[in-house]
Amino acid sequence: MKSICHKLALILLLSPLLLAADEENLTKIKEQELEEVREKISELKRSMDAAAKDRDRLTADLQNAEVAIAEKRRKLKDLERDKAYTEKRRAELDASISQGEAELDREAGELGAQVRAAYMSGDQERLQLLLNQQDPATLGRLMAYYRYLNDYRSININTVTGRIRELAELRSQVAAEEARLEDIAAAQAAEVARLDAAQRERQALLASLKKKIASESKEVERLAAQEKDLSRLIAELTSILSDYPISSEDPFVEHKGRLTWPVAGSLVHDFGQPRVGGKLKWNGVVLSAPRGREVRAVYHGRVVFADWLAGMGLLVIVDHGDGYMSLYGYNESTLKNAGDWVAPGDAIATVGDSGGQQQSALYFEIRSGGRPVNPRQWVTRKPGS
Repeated sequence: MKSICHKLALILLLSPLLLAADEENLTKIKEQELEEVREKISELKRSMDAAAKDRDRLTADLQNAEVAIAEKRRKLKDLERDKAYTEKRRAELDASISQGEAELDREAGELGAQVRAAYMSGDQERLQLLLNQQDPATLGRLMAYYRYLNDYRSININTVTGRIRELAELRSQVAAEEARLEDIAAAQAAEVARLDAAQRERQALLASLKKKIASESKEVERLAAQEKDLSRLIAELTSILSDYPISSEDPFVEHKGRLTWPVAGSLVHDFGQPRVGGKLKWNGVVLSAPRGREVRAVYHGRVVFADWLAGMGLLVIVDHGDGYMSLYGYNESTLKNAGDWVAPGDAIATVGDSGGQQQSALYFEIRSGGRPVNPRQWVTRKPGS
């Protein structure tokens, strides 16, 4: 009986350790799976890039230019945030200096009054106390008072000296922040110059592309090839993700008609509308919106693609499980990486004109089993509603 009790006690003691070990192993397995998914998607992207480059060198050049532009815009935004933080920090330091100077003036004034009073009385009061032969107890109390007064003066002197040192340190910090702001301004100017150069290169490439596909038949061929690339990407991603399915107690399909649009914008192209003389149709919708506006996920899921694709530009694809995916194209920048989990309303990208578009907009699709479905039957709510 004692042996059984000892075993039970040992199991109870070891249970938390075993559970912790299991959780740690599970975390390692999940991280390994995530890395495997990312590597498979990267291999797929490299394969598609190589095929696209063989087919169309100009499109490959456009990809390089637009990815470079996205990176430069991201750097500019980082610099802007850095600048805002630095300016806030400098303002806080200026406020601390103002407060410190006011306190220093007050403390210096008090100390000055004490010094003047001490100078005017000199040692006469203490000498008079000693010569007046007053009661010893009274004399003792008065002598103690003078000691306290001198101690207080010493404390005030130390306080004023410390305050001066604090102000000197604050002014040094302000000088450092101002130098940092100058560095940020110089970096911004250099980044803007590089961005302008990249945009000029992009415009030249777009002009070359336009010249190359001047006829309607060539435009149809280009769009058909891009649509084929997207279909291949979806099929390959579906195959890769079949080993890593998403399970949810609240499936995507149950929210049909109740999802929120990923961005506030005006409809430019609708699902099913003809493209280029009616030979092709839109598989999603195009929403015109200002550059840089945040694009938000319509539902829970896992980002399975966040990269550039011909015709789509910077594209984010979210897998919602059960064969459902949402696609967000033409972005200025992507804010998530493949493998990241997202919730409804999470910012995943910013609106742009990548993919060779002439104006900033968002391309949005929903796919079921790899086939495009009308997103207007799924998404009905305006952002913020």
